Amino acid sequence: MQLILTEDQELIAKTAADFLAEKAPLSRTRKLRDESGGLGYGADLWKEMAELGWVGIPFPESLGGSDLGYAEMVVVLEAAGRTLAPEPFLASLLASEALLRCGDGAQQARWLTPALAGTSTLALAFDEASTRFRRCFVETRAVATAEGFRIDGEKVGVLDGHAADTLIVAARTAGDADAPDGIGLFVVPADAVGVSRQRQTRVDSRGAALVRFEGVVVEADAMLAGASPETIDAVFDRATVALCGEMLGGMQQALDMTLGYLREREQFGVRIGSFQALKHRAARAFIEVELSRSTVMGAARALDEGAENAAKLVSLAKAHCSEAYINVTNEAVQMYGGVGMTDEYDIGFFMKRARAASSTFGDAAWHRDRWAGLSGY
Repeated sequence: MQLILTEDQELIAKTAADFLAEKAPLSRTRKLRDESGGLGYGADLWKEMAELGWVGIPFPESLGGSDLGYAEMVVVLEAAGRTLAPEPFLASLLASEALLRCGDGAQQARWLTPALAGTSTLALAFDEASTRFRRCFVETRAVATAEGFRIDGEKVGVLDGHAADTLIVAARTAGDADAPDGIGLFVVPADAVGVSRQRQTRVDSRGAALVRFEGVVVEADAMLAGASPETIDAVFDRATVALCGEMLGGMQQALDMTLGYLREREQFGVRIGSFQALKHRAARAFIEVELSRSTVMGAARALDEGAENAAKLVSLAKAHCSEAYINVTNEAVQMYGGVGMTDEYDIGFFMKRARAASSTFGDAAWHRDRWAGLSGY
């Protein structure tokens, strides 16, 4: 398996890095954090990203995508991670993958194609208060009616759910709350009667929502017919790899910023980067980043190739990146010294993003346990 970028992927990576450095610098991230209200990201910039083909990178050309793979998606998300761009890549990927894998042609044309074009926004409403990374634990209910289905329940932590036009909602049609089967996915307009959304802001300033469904009625064709434990795993695995790409970019940028600081800051009349102890700490951080890069590219290529061990490699990447991003940013703030704890410096933004990203789609412990289970332990 090739773990280095191809010539085309290097071009995509450079294009994304240059574009985001110009259009979405860290100063913009700070400004968005300090604004009250709004989407929490740039709608115009998101549309521009869609026009560049980034939103549809891993999706078929017939639906408006670029027909590439997650190896290409990862390099774009790595660039986004370097500037902490808050655009809704993960929310879009989750919902779009659900439509791709579970929807029929008419449903994909109606909801997926506009999302890939950037003219509408999607979010997957899946997690519930008692879920704790259990992908098949769903208490929200969808009961068949003469009109279609009636949905009642509550979803928490819906990524960019406050801004989405359309929600893909996981609701149980049969069985107990933790039964592996009996979960349906339903397309629900965000402004449907009975839907209420409460905006939440995570520690990294990214947007999420608490979404309640009280007697929400949808037509029968709003149900995606292909939902199963296997397809749900496939959806989350792909979003997890994309997240790992963003985490890789974030930890690389945190390390680069720290190395720059070590070369400039003077103490006792010399640059602190000359201190042997700090050299050792920087070297360990560098190793963490490079190991993360290998695990992320390995998982992305395994998904693209349909490898049998793809799910294991996804969990390996997420387990490593979850701990590495926290470790690298912890070390970065330590090497900045006291000023690293102040809001004047940007390094703290990466520490906060590391905390939020590490627990998204399963933390390190959850993915180690999953890896062990998939390995037969």
